[in-house]
Amino acid sequence: MWGQTMRVLQIVLRQPVVHAEDFSALAAIQPNLVLAFGSVDAIRQGAAAIAQAFPAAIRAGCSTAGEISENGVEDGALVVTALHFEKTRVAQVSTVLSCMEDSFASGKRLATGLPIGGLRAVLILGQGVQINGSAVLSGMTEILGPRLPITGGLAGDGGAFAQTWVLDEQGVSSNRLTCVGLYGEALEFSHGSFGGWSPFGPARKVTRCENNVLFELDGESALAVYKRYLGEHASGLPASGLLFPFAMLGSDHTEVGLIRTILGVDEAAGSLTLAGDINSDGYLRLMHASTDALVDGAEAAAEAAKAMQANPGQGLALLVSCVGRKLVMGGRVDEEVEAVGDVFGKGATLAGFYSYGEMSPFTNGVECKLHNQTMTITYIAEAA
Repeated sequence: MWGQTMRVLQIVLRQPVVHAEDFSALAAIQPNLVLAFGSVDAIRQGAAAIAQAFPAAIRAGCSTAGEISENGVEDGALVVTALHFEKTRVAQVSTVLSCMEDSFASGKRLATGLPIGGLRAVLILGQGVQINGSAVLSGMTEILGPRLPITGGLAGDGGAFAQTWVLDEQGVSSNRLTCVGLYGEALEFSHGSFGGWSPFGPARKVTRCENNVLFELDGESALAVYKRYLGEHASGLPASGLLFPFAMLGSDHTEVGLIRTILGVDEAAGSLTLAGDINSDGYLRLMHASTDALVDGAEAAAEAAKAMQANPGQGLALLVSCVGRKLVMGGRVDEEVEAVGDVFGKGATLAGFYSYGEMSPFTNGVECKLHNQTMTITYIAEAA
C-alpha cells in the first residue's frame, strides 16, 4: 500500500519453511522497519529468513496467541509487514530480562539506550511470561518522562503460557525485550485502548500483595476467593482466568481504568500472579464480557486513535489485543478486527497480534500503562 510519503507492504505466510526469497516484494520497497508476528514455530523458523531478506532494516516482532493481518485473524501463520519511511528515523534497543525482578531495571536499560534527540514515540515488544510489564514501563518512563507515548505488547505462545519469543536484530530469544524509537516531525503517531468488559460481584479489598503477586483479598487466600467465584471454571486455571479478569479500583472504590489478567497460580502460597502491578491500597472486582461488547470496545479504541490524527491518511494500524478477548469471542474473533478496519478505511494496513499484555497511554499526553483484556491500537503514518 502506497501512502502519502511512507510505504507499507504486508505478506502472510502459512508454509512450514520460509525463505528470504518469499519477502522479495517487501524488500523491494527498501523498508526501514520490518514487523513480524507469528506462532511460536513460525517466528522461530522464519527469523533467519527475515534477517537475510532485510539486512539493512530494523527488525522487531514476537510470538503470538494469534496473528492479525489485513485478512483478519490467523493462527499458526507468519505476518510480516514492511514500512518504508521517507522522513521518519528509527532506532532499536534490546536487553536481556534475567528474571521478573529485573523488569524495572530492564525498562531503564531500554530507555537509556535510545537516542533522545527528536524522539517522538516508542514501540515496545517483550516476552509474555516471567515479566512484570508495569515495572518495565515504569522503568522506561523514569528515563523518558511520562508524556512520551509508548505503545506495544507482550508476546504470546498460543495460550500455553510456557515460553514466548521476541524477534530483534540478534534473531529470536525467549528472554529479551526490544523497543523501537521513532524520530522526526513528520511522524504521525496516535493510539487508543478500550476493553468492553463489565464488572460483577462485590469489590474485594487487597489485603496482601507484592508487586504483581496477589496473596490475599479481604484477609482470605486470593486463590481460594477466585476459585470460589469461578466454580467449575476453576479446574482450568490459569488459562480459564483469561475469561474472568480483575478490574482495579482505587482505595475509594473508584475505577482507575486498568484490568489485570491472571498469568499464574501458586497452590502452595494460595496466590495469583497477575500481568501487572496491583494497588496495595485498592480493591479488585471480577469482570466478564460478551462478544458484542468486546467488538464495541475494539471500535471505540479505533475511534480514539483516529480522533488523535492531525492528518488522517494512509499508514499502519498496529493492533494488540488480549488473548482473553479471543477466547471469549471464539469463532467471531474476526469481528473486532473488521470493526477496526471499518473505522480506518482502506487507507490503513492492519497488522498485530493477540498478546499477554497491551501497552498504551489512556489518552494523548498521559503516561503509558500496562493493560490487560483490551484492544490497543497504534496508528503510524507520515505527514506529507
